[in-house]
Amino acid sequence: MNTIPNSLAARDIATLVHPYTNLAKHKSEGPRIMKRGKGVRVQDDNGKWYLEGMAGLWCASLGFDEPRLVEVAAKQMAELPYYAIFNHASHQPAIDLSERLLAIAPKGLTKVLYANSGSEANDSAVKMVWYYNNAIGRPQKKKIIGRFRGYHGVTVASASMTGQEINHKDWDLPLPGFLHTDCPSHFHYALPGENEEQFATRLAQNLEELILREGPETVAAFIAEPVNGGGGVIVPPATYFAKIQAVLKKYDVLFIADEVICGFGRTGNMFGCETFGIVPDMMTVAKALSASFLPISGLLMTEEIFEAIARNSDRLGTFGHGVTYAAHPVCAAVAAETLKIYEERDILGHVRSVAPRLQEGIRGLLDHPLIGNARGVGLIGAVEPVKDKATNEAFPVGEKVGQMIQQAAWERGIIVRGMRGDGIAFCPPLIITEAEIDELVAGVRGALDDVAGMLSSRGLWREAA
Repeated sequence: MNTIPNSLAARDIATLVHPYTNLAKHKSEGPRIMKRGKGVRVQDDNGKWYLEGMAGLWCASLGFDEPRLVEVAAKQMAELPYYAIFNHASHQPAIDLSERLLAIAPKGLTKVLYANSGSEANDSAVKMVWYYNNAIGRPQKKKIIGRFRGYHGVTVASASMTGQEINHKDWDLPLPGFLHTDCPSHFHYALPGENEEQFATRLAQNLEELILREGPETVAAFIAEPVNGGGGVIVPPATYFAKIQAVLKKYDVLFIADEVICGFGRTGNMFGCETFGIVPDMMTVAKALSASFLPISGLLMTEEIFEAIARNSDRLGTFGHGVTYAAHPVCAAVAAETLKIYEERDILGHVRSVAPRLQEGIRGLLDHPLIGNARGVGLIGAVEPVKDKATNEAFPVGEKVGQMIQQAAWERGIIVRGMRGDGIAFCPPLIITEAEIDELVAGVRGALDDVAGMLSSRGLWREAA
């Protein structure tokens, strides 16, 4: 990091509160300031280029310099820079985007409610579930089930659905009525001798027991990412979602699919729902919806849910929900153009072509003495360092091995992310080439070597004989 602040760094320290940052440490170390981007790379203000192996925050699907999106934004800005869709108003970018989005959405999703971020979309999902159950005469059916290690955002409701301690501790969260069930990571949570099929069966049984303990008449919805992102890039066992959905159907519990990271090609299909056989009642999207050139998100829902809330809005006189920038015309125009690019350039075909190279590269890191697990699908994955490969013993949290690997990769011009525990995430722009994937994986391997040397020199680890 920039330990001797330049003028920009000093101004940053004086003014900004940085998300997901040790704020006290930031005051002494300062920021790394990015200046420009091109393709899958970004450049800092010292002129150093980095291969962005995380697509920013799992989101820059088309990289960092797509001219078509810049052009569309400028054109829309000049024509109609802002208008709301409150009170029966509308505009063409919102309509164009909605038609394109619903045309590629999982079957049965017919309406979309817009917001600005994944957190807001998931927050809206909670409100819609509550509103819907009130509308159909089920005022007691309100509890929401998330999963441990799941991530759904930072608003009060979305952080309550999130299953990570850092989003709860000292925030007075989760709120009452938000429950959590098992994380579907066989590597972390399987019982001795339990295969993936047995593990998935046990997790579905545990979910059913939770619903029965709480009372099925009180449990409204279950939310899940097809692949857990920030909780560790957890790819579930093959039969997990089929078993989970059978339980939800049995007790009339809605399924909210959080596609904020997985949506728009990340898993090799347009949506993670397709990859894992999920049939959602609601689905949230953001990030790659606009290739993250501008902020926009959406909550998609079935016609049945929409019609119930529409009737209730008529009874009450209006639908008392909305945000100022919902379907902002510039953001909507950029998002619609993004979806056009995905189709015209066959981004799905490209992902399917290069994803095996990434997955092979990630799994190839299993031969490194620090790595005990590798996992992934499509263009998302992770490796996990362990202290003892024979037992998969984790490093103590205080040693911050994941952060050490992240920093070592930065120094080699490679951006990856140290996550919960010590997992190292890969989530490059969807436009990445095989040669760039090789560079990404080689850079991480070099970072692992660097950290292995540091740990060994400090007496914190030694390679097994």
